[in-house]
Amino acid sequence: MTLAVGVGMLATPSAHAATALAQYDQPKYASGFTHFDYADPDAPSNGVLSFENYNEFQSYDSLNPFLVRGAPAPDIQNLMFDTLMQRSWDELASEYPLIADSVEVAADRSSATFHINPAARFSNGDPITAADVKYSFDTLTSPQASPLFNAQFSVIKNAVVVNQSTIRFEFRRAERDAPLIAGDLPIFSRKWGMKPDGSRIAFDQLSNVPPIASGAYLIDERKNDKQIAYRRNPAYWAVNLPTRRGMYHFERITFKLYLDLYTQLEAFKAGDADVHVEDSATQWARKYVGKNFRNGMLKQTNFPDGPAQMQGMLFNLRKPMFQDVRVRHALSLAFDYDWMNRMMFYGQYLRLHSYFEASPFGATGMPGEKELKLLEPWRASLPPEVFGPMIKQPTTLPPDSLRGNLREARDLLAQAGWHYRDGALRNAAGEPMNIEILDDQPGMDRVILPYTQALATLGISAHLREIDSALYQKRLDNFDYDMTTWLYSPVTIPGAELARRFGSAAASEVGSENYPGVRSPVVDALVKAVQAANTLDDLEAATRALDRVLMNEYYLVTEYYAPNARIAYKTSLGFPSVVPVSFGAQDWIVDYWYRKPQNAQVAQTAQAAAH
Repeated sequence: MTLAVGVGMLATPSAHAATALAQYDQPKYASGFTHFDYADPDAPSNGVLSFENYNEFQSYDSLNPFLVRGAPAPDIQNLMFDTLMQRSWDELASEYPLIADSVEVAADRSSATFHINPAARFSNGDPITAADVKYSFDTLTSPQASPLFNAQFSVIKNAVVVNQSTIRFEFRRAERDAPLIAGDLPIFSRKWGMKPDGSRIAFDQLSNVPPIASGAYLIDERKNDKQIAYRRNPAYWAVNLPTRRGMYHFERITFKLYLDLYTQLEAFKAGDADVHVEDSATQWARKYVGKNFRNGMLKQTNFPDGPAQMQGMLFNLRKPMFQDVRVRHALSLAFDYDWMNRMMFYGQYLRLHSYFEASPFGATGMPGEKELKLLEPWRASLPPEVFGPMIKQPTTLPPDSLRGNLREARDLLAQAGWHYRDGALRNAAGEPMNIEILDDQPGMDRVILPYTQALATLGISAHLREIDSALYQKRLDNFDYDMTTWLYSPVTIPGAELARRFGSAAASEVGSENYPGVRSPVVDALVKAVQAANTLDDLEAATRALDRVLMNEYYLVTEYYAPNARIAYKTSLGFPSVVPVSFGAQDWIVDYWYRKPQNAQVAQTAQAAAH
C-alpha cells in the first residue's frame, strides 16, 4: 500500500508513490513546482562569501560533524551532507524530493519506503545507493556517533535495503512525523574512511579525513584550526532540482573564526567579512557605526523571525538543592528581566512565557477541554497552577518590584527548608546554598552578574564561571554544572526533539539534550501524546498541556527572545524578496543570499553615499 500526498498521505491508501510529505494538512507546493517561494533562481551564482564564526566555537578540530568529540568545521553538515528529502522553510512540516525522488508510506504508518533519484551522486562521482543510505543510518545510530543523532532517529527501528535504489525504514511506533524524520537523514558514502587495502578507519576516529559526502560543496582549503574554505562542486548533481534551484549562489565560502565577539564585529566593520549576525542588543544599538556604514558599504537590517527559541538559565536537577520545585520557583523570581531590557537591551527583547513562544503550540489562558483530558490523570502529582491560567513570568514593572519578588522567593525557600542564618541561606543540615553558573560567552556576564547580586540578597552565594567553548561542551555533555545558560532552538512543529530534551530516558545519557535532567512520568506521557497526535488540533492540545507542565515546574529561569533576526551585511550582497517563515540566520545567508552584479553594487553604493 502507498499513500497520497499530504495529510492523505499519512492516513489514506493510494496507488502511487508521493513526491512530498506533510505531517498535517496538504503540502504547499504541488508536484511540478519549480522552486521554493523564498528562493531566487534568477540571482547570479558567482562570487565569494566571507563569513565569520558560524556558531559558538572559536576553532575547529574535526571534519566529521556527527561525533560527540571535538568541534566540527563551521557549517560542514549543511554544506556537505544532503538529506533524503528537503524541509521547506515556509510550512509547519513538509518535505520535498532531494536524494530521494519519491516515498511510499505504509497505510498503518509502520514504515516508509524511499526511492533514490538515479542521478544522485556523491562528491567522488559514485552513485548514491540504498546501501549507502543504510550505512549512514546504521552509523549515525551506533555508539560511534553522537547520541544526539541516535536520539533524533530513535523512532526508526531499522533500515532495509529493498534493491539498489530503494530503502525501507521500519518504525518502532506509528507516529505522523516518523517518515519526515527518516527524510531528514544526512547521507554519506560507505567509502568515507576506507583505506586502499579495504580496511576502515573507525567512524569515531574519522575526524580529519575529508568526507565523501552528498552536498553541494567540497573542502577547498584549510589553513589552520580557525580558517576553512568550501568551494561549490561544479558537478553537483542536484543543482536544478526544485528544492535546490535558487540555492548555493556562492562559488566559494570562507569561514574565519575569531576568539571573541568584539573582534568579530570589528573585523566585519573593517570589511574583512561580508556579513555579521548580531546576538547582542547593545552592540546592535550602539556599535554599528563608522565610515563603512556612512559611505553605504555596510548596512544593518532587522528581518522578521519565526517561532522563538526558549532561552534561560537552566537548573541541573541532578543536584539535590534544585530538586524541590519551590526552590526553582524562588530562584526564578530573582531574575529582573524588565530592568535588563530597559537598561541594557534598548527594549529590543520580549520576555519568554512559553516553551513554544510566538507559535500556535504555546499555552495561553485556561486549559481547554482537550488539554484537561491529558492533564487530569496526573492532577495529584502536578502543581495546582497547571490547571489554572497560564503563568506569566514575574515582572518588576510598577506596582510590582524586585523587592516584592524577593520577599516571595524568601517565603518559598523557607517552605522548602532553606533559612537564612550565620550569614548564608542554609538547609536543615546547615549546608549553604552555593551555585556555580557556567557559561562560555563573555557577553552573558551582563545578564548573569545582576542575577547573582539579587541571589546574594537572599543569602545565596552564586558566581559566574566562564570557560572556553570546548571545555564548556565537555562539561555540558557530562552534566557537570549547577546552572548554565541554554537555548532550545525553535522548531515549526514540535515532535521527536521533545523526547531528547525532556524525556526521562535521555536524562542519564551522556551527551543528550536533557540538560536539566527532567525525569517526569507526566512529561514523558505528554511528549508521547505530542508524537501520537493525529490532527493539528490534537497536537496543539498536547503541546499546550506540556507547556503548562514545563513552565510550572520551573526547569529554567526563562529569559527573553528577539522577535527579529539582526543581520548586518555588505550592500554588495543581495537576498530574495521573500523571507522564509522560519529560518536560521546563518544558513539562510549561506544557502540563499548572493553577490550582486558589479554594476548594481556600484549604483547602490553611490546612491547611499549621496544620502
